[in-house]
Amino acid sequence: MARGGAQTGLIGRHDECRVLDDLLAQARGGRSGVIMVRGEAGIGKSALLHHLIGRADGFRVVRATGVQSEMELSYAALHQLCAPLLSQLDQLPGPQRSALRTAFGMQTGPTPDRFLVGLATLGLLAGAAADQPLLCLVDDAQWLDQVSSQTLEFVVRRLLAESVLLVLAVRESGPRYVLPDLPDLELHGLKEQDAHHLLDSVITGPLDPQVRDRIVAETRGNPLALLELPRGLTAVEMAGGFEGPTTRPLAGQIEADYLRRIRALPAPAQHLLLIAALEPVGDVSLLRRAAERLDIPVDTAVTQVEASDLLTLRAWVRFRHPLVRSAAHRAAGAEERRRAHQALADSIDATLDPERRVWHLASAATGPDEAVAAELESSAGRAHRRGGLAAAAAFLHRASELTPDAERRGARTLAAARAKFQAGAYDTARELVDMTDLTQLGEVGTGRAGLLRGQITSAAHSAGAGLPLLLAAARQLQPYDVELARQTYRDAIYAALTAGRLTTGGVRDVAEAVLSLPDHGRAADRENLLLTGISRMVTEGYPAGAPLVLDAVHAFRTQRGIPQDALGWLPLVCRMAHSVWDFAAWSELSARLVEFAREDGALAVLPSALLLRLSNRAFAGDLRAADSLRVEADAIGEATGSSFFAHYGALVVEPFKGREAPTRQAIAAVTHDRLLQNEGKVVTATQWAEAVLCNGLGRYEEACAAAERGCANPQEFGLSLQSRVELVEAAAGLGRPERAADSVRVIEEMARVSATPWAQGISVAVRALVAREADAEALHQEAVEQLDLAQTRMDSARARLRHGEWLRRAGRPAQARTRLGEAYEMLGEAGAEAFAERARRELRAAGVKTRRRAAATTVTFTAKEAEIARLARDGLTNPEIATRLLLSPHTVEWHLRKVFAKLGISSRKEIGSVELDAVATTS
Repeated sequence: MARGGAQTGLIGRHDECRVLDDLLAQARGGRSGVIMVRGEAGIGKSALLHHLIGRADGFRVVRATGVQSEMELSYAALHQLCAPLLSQLDQLPGPQRSALRTAFGMQTGPTPDRFLVGLATLGLLAGAAADQPLLCLVDDAQWLDQVSSQTLEFVVRRLLAESVLLVLAVRESGPRYVLPDLPDLELHGLKEQDAHHLLDSVITGPLDPQVRDRIVAETRGNPLALLELPRGLTAVEMAGGFEGPTTRPLAGQIEADYLRRIRALPAPAQHLLLIAALEPVGDVSLLRRAAERLDIPVDTAVTQVEASDLLTLRAWVRFRHPLVRSAAHRAAGAEERRRAHQALADSIDATLDPERRVWHLASAATGPDEAVAAELESSAGRAHRRGGLAAAAAFLHRASELTPDAERRGARTLAAARAKFQAGAYDTARELVDMTDLTQLGEVGTGRAGLLRGQITSAAHSAGAGLPLLLAAARQLQPYDVELARQTYRDAIYAALTAGRLTTGGVRDVAEAVLSLPDHGRAADRENLLLTGISRMVTEGYPAGAPLVLDAVHAFRTQRGIPQDALGWLPLVCRMAHSVWDFAAWSELSARLVEFAREDGALAVLPSALLLRLSNRAFAGDLRAADSLRVEADAIGEATGSSFFAHYGALVVEPFKGREAPTRQAIAAVTHDRLLQNEGKVVTATQWAEAVLCNGLGRYEEACAAAERGCANPQEFGLSLQSRVELVEAAAGLGRPERAADSVRVIEEMARVSATPWAQGISVAVRALVAREADAEALHQEAVEQLDLAQTRMDSARARLRHGEWLRRAGRPAQARTRLGEAYEMLGEAGAEAFAERARRELRAAGVKTRRRAAATTVTFTAKEAEIARLARDGLTNPEIATRLLLSPHTVEWHLRKVFAKLGISSRKEIGSVELDAVATTS
């Protein structure tokens, strides 16, 4: 048994092997695991992966290796990992199966959403693990292509109840950059005793003790260095060690040793190594064909490289270590590398692997070459359709470098920048956009470049920072491309409403620019009506623009349109339906937006759609539906590493529930979110939330102050308008209606213009709070009737509560008890606990003995368990629930088993008999 290696043969790695063995045992027991093995080159990461393979009895093993030259090829590493499992593709849901087949180039089709690819990969791994435990090994993860890395990150966040162990090895030490959130196992050098033992195992002749000690000290216990560096010592050096210590980094020393060994080989062997280094696929037949094109005696060269122990050729080409590949590259001159790339390009079948072929052609180019540039551009299109945005950007960037014509070069550079932006590489995208300044883009191209700058700035920094750039781009485009300009103004308005109050510029600047757009005879189409209406609301006041917005909202409601177009416009339409008090349209259109986003797999839009729908359900008095939407939005946030969706969902839902601690936590999280630091809308949203919370708790002074801050910028619409409603209730509660006089006037004006049941109900409700006693009764009664008609159940219940409070104060306890009883039941059913408690206190003051509402069961679910239980009750299958919540079906099944155990039931059939709405939940 090797000393210090447990029963593994790995010297000095007892603790590390035990960690990995424990993870194997965990996977055998049905629980997933993931770990990132980190360390410098040669520290033993690959050896630990081999240890795992040796210990994985009963496991199916799939592997992938990141290759530096493949980092620009989309899904290259993921395809490696999943290739042995593709026979199970038919078991996946249709959209997931299609997404993965398209991503891997197995079929053509629309660009697959990366979340669908992630779900498909999750389902594929989970399905394979249903038959036997699955061990997934990824070596050199620092060289994964971007989309493969993103997909694996998505998968590991969702693995839970599957017999899957995913182990990634990454060449990295110190600060973490590659998949930094994963649990890790950092490898350090061997202890001195183990390092001496390993060194002794490879020394065949006499070794001076001082030289021995120096080697151990200089290698710092790096196993590969201990094994490889002694190969370069002469007999004199081993006997006496008369050379001084080197100051080069250890990886450089190892690579230098490989470089020395390569240069000692005959020329044919060096050329063969170079071809192998430049072609990462590892295809032996391709290597032979390319070598023959360069007149290399292949069999002789193979014998020579295998004798050097630097490379093996069996089913696949395998280097002894990745540093051999980089050393082989360095050993060759530029012309040798160019000739090798050309040979590889000439040896690849253009119909089978066009992307790899053209990449080699580009590397072989000696100067501008339009033919190669055109092929690169075509390859970018294919990569984009497969969802490989980073690959598309790389092809386009290289195409631009090889393009002789300045105007065409600018267009390709701009296209590369757009692909980088869509891939989330904002810094690189901005650099590429800046490069277009040195080309000839023309007026429209310059406008498109400005638009992209604005989009990059909005995404990388804030909506407020990107707004001036979007506005400038729209103005640039306006004389040349009215439709694109209009879409840009749409995005600018959305950004302005999101940014809220700004020190300079803002929504008014955008509105004035929109009104300068020529209508080209299309003034009555719904998109133009919407933009014009919003702009007039901003510049001329609510009465001037709201009717146009109402007409536009109605047109969007009655004309479903194409889902792709709707996904661009419906988020703004839903926001404005709220702002013009058209609750029916807001309800229908927000549901449609979620439907379209789910059906299209547009998971970049879905979180925002869910939050718009969540807000609508909160005002509808269905806080449990809002919670359900929050869980779904949060699931996407978890998958993308964003906590914003959960925090914003809580900001809307928790104040209505009257839960102070969660509300304060959400307010703090949104307020201190780094990406929202310059967004004025944050003030409006958080202050509205505090006003609702404090009104529910009966703390009217705090509610009044918060509501005044929340409605300070009326041009934000939405929650700014809702803050006025909260202000009136708080001021009335304080007995100081004069503080809300302006808000009452504004709400009355909006109701006259909008004339919707919601607007009219809110208008008479706030008037009732400040009216003379003789008029208040009729106004309270009308408010309840109008809000019932509007189906805004939360507002309707609160109107009943206020009416009941007024009746009790007016000395009419019998009538007060009726109204307060209605409010108590409605608010309790909605989950608005603080408002319900306010009604209970009023009932007690009116002479009714009531107990605090208690849950019908003592069972407590997590939010995810509660949502899975509800979806199962509603008839969704495990795969359908998994798709909805971005989980694997096995994880859904695991959660359901916990739900059944807590409820004391044994099947889905029984879950329908449980009152799930009464079950307590924890976050």
